[in-house]
Amino acid sequence: MHIHLVDQYQAGSSIIHRRDPRIKVGLTLLFILTASLLPFGAFGAYAVLFATVMAVAVVSGVGVSYVLKRSFIALPFALAAITLPFTIPGETLLTVPVFGGIIITIEGTIRFASILIKSWISVQMAILMVAVTPFPDMLWGLRALYIPQPLISIISFMYRYLFVLSDEVLRLLRARASRSAAVPGKRSGGTILWRGKVAGRMAGSLMLRSFERSERIYNAMASRGYQGKFRSFARPSLNSTDYLFLMLGIMFFGSILVVSFT
Repeated sequence: MHIHLVDQYQAGSSIIHRRDPRIKVGLTLLFILTASLLPFGAFGAYAVLFATVMAVAVVSGVGVSYVLKRSFIALPFALAAITLPFTIPGETLLTVPVFGGIIITIEGTIRFASILIKSWISVQMAILMVAVTPFPDMLWGLRALYIPQPLISIISFMYRYLFVLSDEVLRLLRARASRSAAVPGKRSGGTILWRGKVAGRMAGSLMLRSFERSERIYNAMASRGYQGKFRSFARPSLNSTDYLFLMLGIMFFGSILVVSFT
């Protein structure tokens, strides 16, 4: 193998690391749900949630820079709402003198900014959960919270075999490079159309190899008694500190929602 997926788990002994996976997964889901339910323009509540994420990052020892650097991956996806400032009716904020004048409204801008901030802080909390929870424990926590078993199995297999597919892509690229000799001083690779055809064939070959490999893996697992779910040893029960974290988290998120809607 030439590609190895590095687990994002950051080992530590902080009070956050020691919490039960069910508590960490449950509070993360509550955090994301709270951020989603907050009304548009509740920037004070957004600031409180952002400060909460930063506080958890500091207490856990993961670090603020670690979370911020990886959270910017959510911003391009949030740009799907970029049309809201132009399409939501309301008070005019700015008029762009193109195409007869494009009106940017205050209400649309607030809604777009709210969606952007909600997505950003939600991704930050998810990054923190992955950083303080080993991947097998996170799957066990999801299973304990009655997340559908097929979904958990898909996530587990994706994580386990993504590096296999990545290595397969490297072999395809190496094979293409070995068959694309170039004359010194001239550009190799042919036209854009030729490159597109080669890339399409590589993608098709990768898909066929993936299907064949998945069939072999499934048959091997079924012959060993696999019945659609992974079995694990019994985990310890929740302690008093876990219950305290859960109750404080519910009260905290509930109070944010109550204050925001009153």
